Amino acid sequence: MSSSPFSSAQAARAAIASRLDEIRRDAGITGHELAARCGWHKSKSSRIARGRTLPSDADIRAWCAACGAEEQAADLIAASRTAESMYVQWKQIHRDGMRRVHQKTTPLYQRTRHFRVYASNLIPGMLQTAEYATGLLRSITEFQQTPDDVEAAVKARLDRSRVVREGDHRFALLIEEAVLYYRVCDDAAMAGQLGYLLSVMAQANVSLGVIPFGARRRIWPLEAFYAFDEGLVAVETLTAEINVAAPGEVGTYLKAFAELSQIAVHGAQARAHITKAIDSLA
Repeated sequence: MSSSPFSSAQAARAAIASRLDEIRRDAGITGHELAARCGWHKSKSSRIARGRTLPSDADIRAWCAACGAEEQAADLIAASRTAESMYVQWKQIHRDGMRRVHQKTTPLYQRTRHFRVYASNLIPGMLQTAEYATGLLRSITEFQQTPDDVEAAVKARLDRSRVVREGDHRFALLIEEAVLYYRVCDDAAMAGQLGYLLSVMAQANVSLGVIPFGARRRIWPLEAFYAFDEGLVAVETLTAEINVAAPGEVGTYLKAFAELSQIAVHGAQARAHITKAIDSLA
């Protein structure tokens, strides 16, 4: 995968900046004149036109009004909101705690029919037990220094995860073997989490693969990502969530998932790896 997961967000923001600057040029006014008409500092219009500052809804309305192009404001605002949602820092997402983001994304989980998840660092969220999720969300809260609503966030996460047991949803999940050994909770909770993986594997709508330590890599380890049908991929980095919606990039992630599936083991072999990880806790 040669392209950066940031590329969709960057391209979307650049397109908005370019379109606004085109509107200004069509109006036959300079950047300084535009800033004066909008009541801005003279450098603001330049920063927006160069893509250095993502304009607010009010900025776009003022820009279009100053250029006599009010009718274009609504479409540009919609495009800007989409670009803004492509790359969002975790501290912004979690600024009021983590419960709200779980509740906000529940409709996405409910309408998704086919989930494809690659987990390189953690047990996927929809397969987490309450104890595992508590250990994880507690550590995230402390690291990010965001408001502590761990108990409510865990409940919201478990409510969102009901899609694994209810409704018409299919899950294809791939876990790097190392994930089975990363202890984000105490040993008893970790054993319970791994035991739950063995249980959920029995469901007809769940396919769980483990990529062994010694697998010959056809695809190198990637950031964890969640594919929701064929329309959206959420990529998780240390500092931000990147939402990829461009068809070409979504297709690249789905291709990577298919390649990773080829080096994963499933069924009895996957169970053996999970059981081995449980035994290591004894």
